Amino acid sequence: MKRIFFIFLLFVIILNAQLLQPFVKHIPMRDGKWLAADCYVQDTSGTIKYPTILIQTPYNRLLFRFGLPLGIGINLDGCPYAFVIVDWRGFYGSAAAAVPNPDRGKDGYDVIEWIVNQPWSNGKVGTWGPSALGKIQYLTAKENHPNHICAVPLVAAPQSLYLEYFPGGVYRKEYVDQLDALGFGLSSTLLTHPYYDTYWQLAEWLTFYPQNIRIPMFLIGGWFDHNIQLMLDFFAALQTQSEVQVRYKHKFLIGPWVHGGHGTSQVGTPQQGELTFPQAVGWGDSLALRFFDYYLRGINNNWENEPPLRFFIPGKNIWESTTSWQTTIQNQTSITLYLLKEGRLSDEPPTYHHDTIQFVYDPRNPSPTVGGMTLRNDLLQGPYDQSQQVESRNDIVVFTSDDFSIPVTVTGKIKVILWVSSDVLDTDFALRLTDVYPDGRSILVREQIQRMRFRKGYSQSDELFMQDDSIYRIEMNFYDISYTFLPQHKLRLSITSSNYPRFDINLNNGGPMYTSGDTLVARNAIHVGQYYPSSVVLPVDQYPLRINDQVKESWIESFVSSDGKWLIVKLNKNEFVFLTIYDIQGRIIWHGPIDRQVSVYTGNWKNGVYYIQAQSLHELNVEPIMIVR
Repeated sequence: MKRIFFIFLLFVIILNAQLLQPFVKHIPMRDGKWLAADCYVQDTSGTIKYPTILIQTPYNRLLFRFGLPLGIGINLDGCPYAFVIVDWRGFYGSAAAAVPNPDRGKDGYDVIEWIVNQPWSNGKVGTWGPSALGKIQYLTAKENHPNHICAVPLVAAPQSLYLEYFPGGVYRKEYVDQLDALGFGLSSTLLTHPYYDTYWQLAEWLTFYPQNIRIPMFLIGGWFDHNIQLMLDFFAALQTQSEVQVRYKHKFLIGPWVHGGHGTSQVGTPQQGELTFPQAVGWGDSLALRFFDYYLRGINNNWENEPPLRFFIPGKNIWESTTSWQTTIQNQTSITLYLLKEGRLSDEPPTYHHDTIQFVYDPRNPSPTVGGMTLRNDLLQGPYDQSQQVESRNDIVVFTSDDFSIPVTVTGKIKVILWVSSDVLDTDFALRLTDVYPDGRSILVREQIQRMRFRKGYSQSDELFMQDDSIYRIEMNFYDISYTFLPQHKLRLSITSSNYPRFDINLNNGGPMYTSGDTLVARNAIHVGQYYPSSVVLPVDQYPLRINDQVKESWIESFVSSDGKWLIVKLNKNEFVFLTIYDIQGRIIWHGPIDRQVSVYTGNWKNGVYYIQAQSLHELNVEPIMIVR
């Protein structure tokens, strides 16, 4: 027993030796209460003046004693910044400062006022933090303290929208469950307002204030984070509505990241759900430090020439940049894929008038949530395979495209138009859009849901129940994304009537929502054909090949020279042809017109598979070729 005790004691000593040791302060607020703060400053004498990075957290400031963010960890030697980590009013060390409806923006202002009056402060304060730690940065920035110089909110936006908590009119159960567990206690208020009413009108008006932002912001978000659409919308507003002097200084980085908060997948880590993105590792931290260095330390590091928006494209696994998201999506072309009765997605319209695909939805046995934009600690988060636990059930209909023959990049909102019916008064239609890999995995890319009583709107006066003999058109938009479907991959749309516990279940009885009561089994249907053209609309850029085109007998001959430095392409067709060569990530390597034969230098190409696309006036041909030296 003594030996076990001493081993335990040694472990505690080693652990404590690796902990950061801040000095603790109680920062006074204007109402006479105080907030607990951990301060990490190498020299507190005032001999050295530090810019400060302020972090305000509801999740216990003591956790940062295991390591500071931005790659700093537990080694403060030579760190050019002071860090001040503050517990929110009413949480952990600041529990005694609790008041009803606290103004957290004013609390942030008072903390900054305290910081700049410390002998070790150089008078410049930047803020940093993800999720709730990001949301409070917007509130603090809104108060416009003259020494609040810049902010880095991660996976966070300031808006509180009805559709954030009730997408398609359906309560986001797992999300609010987690917020309640963290101490925010929102469920009782939200469930009192399941319709879009004056409560939501006021909440949305109060939480959308780009015109009050007067400091440069560097937003960091993730395509697989539940806040990405809010961030895109707020960034667009910052670029057009914030103070003129900072309007062109805001930047936005979007990676292939989930929200984080639990598990191994976090902003900047390689593993994201079931996928790995080593090309995006550490980008958030490195760029955030450049941002702080530029604004807080005055270092000329060319930050001002960084693109306003830089985003990662999963599939291609490359970074792209643009001046604004609106500019990017305006340049897309829409391609329509029709849902066909045999379970296919085709860009050729159906030839028959009408057909129906039915499925059963039992609220007592809902379709399970597997990954996606979740928050709750007991759920997977991010892009996960749906084939085993979701698509194998009998309460689902699935529509799948043919193999892509070349890389196809979708950028913007994917829209789904469905013609549906049901034998109950109210039910839900839940969508999952997936990337089907050659090995059969069906990786979740996007998901959405619609409650049928809210198909005309979300106020109580909009509520409209279904009739058994009627067919209804509904239109659903997925969140924005930029994503590449690679060759030999497929696109799949799966339709169920539940996705639980991500979204609360519909009892199907047309009665009050989110209460206990009898459930009905619904027999739901998707209608397809010329009369009811259910479809998926893809926003694509330079889409060179119809999705279901099959490669015909080749009229191009290609081979690599013996030294591996030249690709020779010959045409068995006597007409003008435009040739384009893509790499495996969909990037154009070479393009131009040819007449019978061309030699392309490949000496600087990487080994691997490339795709040769030959477009004549009447025909298109694509074939792969391997470059190996």
